[in-house]
Amino acid sequence: MAYQADDSAALKHIFDVARIEKFAADTKVVWPGFDDAGFRAHAMNGLDDLGIMQRMRQIASAYDRTLPQDYETALAVLRDMAPSIQLGFAGIVLSEFVLMRGLDDFQRSMEALAFFTRFGTSEFAIRPFIERDPGAALSVMHGWTEDENEHVRRLASEGARPRLPWSFHLKALIADPELVLPILERMKADPSLYVRKSVANHLNDISKDHPDWLIGKMLDWDQSAPETGWIVKQALRTLVKNGDARALDLIGASGKAEVRTEDFSVAPRNVSLGGKVTISARVKSSGSRMQKIVADYAVHYVKANGKSSRKVFKLKLIDLAPGESVDLSISQTIRDFSTRTHHAGWHKVELMLNGETVGETGFELTC
Repeated sequence: MAYQADDSAALKHIFDVARIEKFAADTKVVWPGFDDAGFRAHAMNGLDDLGIMQRMRQIASAYDRTLPQDYETALAVLRDMAPSIQLGFAGIVLSEFVLMRGLDDFQRSMEALAFFTRFGTSEFAIRPFIERDPGAALSVMHGWTEDENEHVRRLASEGARPRLPWSFHLKALIADPELVLPILERMKADPSLYVRKSVANHLNDISKDHPDWLIGKMLDWDQSAPETGWIVKQALRTLVKNGDARALDLIGASGKAEVRTEDFSVAPRNVSLGGKVTISARVKSSGSRMQKIVADYAVHYVKANGKSSRKVFKLKLIDLAPGESVDLSISQTIRDFSTRTHHAGWHKVELMLNGETVGETGFELTC
């Protein structure tokens, strides 16, 4: 299920009273003996004070209390109910139940996670199974890489991401990416963009701990296949932003950019929280050959202690002929996220070409 971590405040409301009422009603349809009143009471307890993942776990806990004690029977009820969810983030409740009830029933639980991921995602619930026995879990997940359902194939990659957002790190996979390489290799030309995005994000996670390993593997991948070429570019994005010469070469960038930068600016120079800034520049080639240039920008966000934290954003991939110029522009709304709280002060902004800073400006933020 595609989502952004910064969306957590909005996603919280997926698990509202209406959703809980629907879970209860749909479960009652497939199992008339369901204690829907008990389920609602537990699932709604203190709901307003809970965040997205807390709500999800509380609803799963309500199922744990009210479904049959026999695990196989309980799974059968949820399997019958699952299609009523259709496809959405709410489906993670079902996989969370698997984690709560079935951590010691490996085979049955892995089968259930593969089934329930079709209705939401099992990427969070599968991680404790990987942590407990990486070899066994990854062996099963390797088989999922050839499943006809793209959600199951994606789970093979996404569930094993070493640094998956909203979840704990898988230390064994951070230490040794070779453990998961067979899974990623099998999906490096997957026909589904949904799956390819996961493979690229997984590889980008690996780049943060094993850049040399990743560069070596990407050199071996045949980028003439469009699907694989796309994955390689996305997988290298952090290294490209950091100006890694090997990564830049792999995506066809031209090394140090031979350019003149004109009119690099941020407008307005003073902005209030919730306002928008526009970052713009003109880049003109001063070289004698065609250049492929990766343009990024970095914002130095002021922290509560007055220091700053730099975050790099993608801007544009440019093909620049000798003497040619190109205008770059992007707007960004300055608002708080669950992962970033803004603080007043001067926010430096850098323009980066092929990983090298070629201009600096900024804006003053008032909170």
